[in-house]
Formats: sequence, C-alpha cells, structure tokens
Amino acid sequence: MVDPALFDSLDGQLEWQRELYKHFHRNPELGLQEHQTAARLETELAALGYDVQRIGGTGVVGVLANGEGPVVLARADTDALPVTEDTGLEYSSTVDGVMHACGHDMHMATLLGAAKVLADHREAWSGTHIALFQPAEETAAGAKAMVADGLVDKVPRPDVALAQHVMPVEAGLVGTTAGPILSAGDSLKITVHGRGAHGSMPHNAVDPVVLAASIVLKLQTIVSRETMPGQFAVVTVGSSNAGTAANIIPAKAELRLNIRTYDLALRKHIMASIERIVRGECAAAGSPKEPEFEYYDQFPLTENDAEVNERVTTAFTGHFPDGQVYQATPATASEDFSTIPDAFGVPYAYWTVGYVPAEAYRKAVENGSVSADIPANHSPFFAPAIDPTLETATRTQVLAALAYLGKNQQSKEG
Repeated sequence: MVDPALFDSLDGQLEWQRELYKHFHRNPELGLQEHQTAARLETELAALGYDVQRIGGTGVVGVLANGEGPVVLARADTDALPVTEDTGLEYSSTVDGVMHACGHDMHMATLLGAAKVLADHREAWSGTHIALFQPAEETAAGAKAMVADGLVDKVPRPDVALAQHVMPVEAGLVGTTAGPILSAGDSLKITVHGRGAHGSMPHNAVDPVVLAASIVLKLQTIVSRETMPGQFAVVTVGSSNAGTAANIIPAKAELRLNIRTYDLALRKHIMASIERIVRGECAAAGSPKEPEFEYYDQFPLTENDAEVNERVTTAFTGHFPDGQVYQATPATASEDFSTIPDAFGVPYAYWTVGYVPAEAYRKAVENGSVSADIPANHSPFFAPAIDPTLETATRTQVLAALAYLGKNQQSKEG
C-alpha cells in the first residue's frame, strides 16, 4: 500500500494542474498537428527534471531515472477532435471547429501531475518512469508514428505500460477489468461498380444504387445470423454515396463501414463475410468490375494483462474508499494505445475514470436517461467535472506506477 502522506502535496499542485487542463482545452490541436501542445509538454516535463525528446513528430517522451528498479511507461494522448464546442465554459476552445471532446486534455494534465508527484518524492520509489504523450490517437496514427520513428530504440525498455481514459460515469469512480476493455475497430471503404445510364432508361444500366442498397441490407445478417448470440460484434454502415442528379444512374457507389469486435478471430471472420457478401451481390447484379476494399483507421484490441490489471486494481482498492473502484464493462470504443506496449513486447493495463458530476449522473440513472442527458465523449457538450476527476486520475497514475516502482512493493518482492 502507498503511504497516504505521499499525496500530502497534491492539494498544493492541483491549481497548477487545473490551469494546465484549461490551457490545453482552450488550445486544441488535431492529430499530428499538436505542435504548441508538444512544446508546452516539453517545457513542463523538463522543469520536473525529466529527460525529454520528440518522437513521431509531435510525440513527447520524458524519462526520469531514479536508481535501480523496474521501468514503467505511462501514456497520455494529446490530440483533439474536429468538433465545434457548445459547452459555454469560460475556458472553451479558441479554435474554430476544433475541440478537446474526448478528455485528452485531462489525460495530459493528470499524467503531468503524476510526474510531478514522482519527481517531488523520489525517496518513495526506485527505477525509471517514462511519461509518454502520444499524438493522433483519434485517427490511429500516433502510436504507429512513434513506433516508426524508433521509439523502441530511443527509450529504456519498460517492464509494463499503463494508460487511462475518462468515461461518462460518475466522477471519481475508477473502472478496471482483466481481458478486453476496448474493442478493436476497423473502418472500411467499399466501392462497387455499375454501368451508368439515363434515369429514364434503367434497362441500359447496372444500377449501383440498388446494388449498394442490397449490400447494406444483407450486411445486417452478419451479426444477426453469423455471429453467436451473446458474442459482441458491430457492423455499421455509416455512409452511402452515389450519383449527382435525380435523372442519372451513376457508374459507381461507395459505402463506408465500421466494425467493432472484442475477439480477433471473430474480427477476421466478419471481414471475410463482408467481402463475401459484397462480391456475391455484385455478381448477382451483373457488376462489370470487381468491388474494391480499402481498410483504414484500424485500431487494435485493448486487452488488459490479467496479472498487471490485478496488481493495479489492488493498488487502487488499497487507497480509495470502498465502492470507488469497480469492475468495468468493456466499452465499444477503440484505442491505439496497445500498439506501444506491443512494440516493446510488454504487458499493460488500461483503466477508466469517471468525469460526470455525481448529482447529475445519479439523477440520470434514476430517470433511466443516461444516454440522453449525459454528454459523452465526442459530444460538442462534453465537459468533464474538473473536480474530482483531475485529482482522482492523478492519484491513479501515481498508484499504478508505484505498484511497480514503490520501494515498499519492491522490498516485498525481494
């Protein structure tokens, strides 16, 4: 158990963290464009005594070596979304059409806060702490960019990797689970070909609009008839585009799909089923060309290591009051965090922290209106309660790191 006295200084630094959070919220930057954000992160980490370097363009990594011991990597994401803010907050985004609508500003402020606690209390731990700030999570490009830029060779190899995310549950609650906690996510563009003609002469055409409509309906059978009942899978057709005028049958149509799964074998099966159905419908329609498939924005499965999750959860339950740490249900959202520990070949744990004011959340639960009344991630109304979210998420980062770096923990293992 971590000595509670370690957090005695936290009250004094929370105002600094609040201002950091508001600064990041006011100044959001899209993925791989986080130049000002990266510069501020470098300044703050250097002031704490971390050795700092840029990796992957706008990725920032700070390393604090503090004697012999394990190496722990903690990651926060840094990018914003192309969303126009509508919260009315006094610290609202100052960038038109761009907003921190997923809590990455909170993630940055809390990891910096944890870095300060560790830097100020080096007597309490031994080893190396890596604070990694990753760009472009929203497009699944940032972790890949850091790995491609030599991350594995530029920092000490961690023994474990850690990450967290704010979620639309009661502020201060901490959710952990072994196994899948976030789904794999894949986007897919499908182009099907027909033969164009005048709208008054459909007999001269192979109509790709009808073909695309048939495909959309048939795709619904993948989850309803090919997936075992109770096994999680989502196949969503989010976009269907064809044609330019009412009286012209176009030559092609485009569908954009999104796939979510917790099981990688099922993920592979669903992709194969999509391609099988599309090819079959194209053949039935007499399509003059083979369909085209383009996979993009592919997010890996986030699957917590059971041993790491147990160790981190034990650290949380030993510190927070009973009931504050709960068994999280896997979310259908997706992340690219696991790309980083997978590149090192190390286990990881990923947990969640609630951000919704307690009174508002409990009222919504009582009314059965959580989905309607609580602005979730990616909403233009997304507005986490700074307190107690900021403090809780700072504590979780410190506790998880000290589950490996803490001298008391290491002496028990020794």
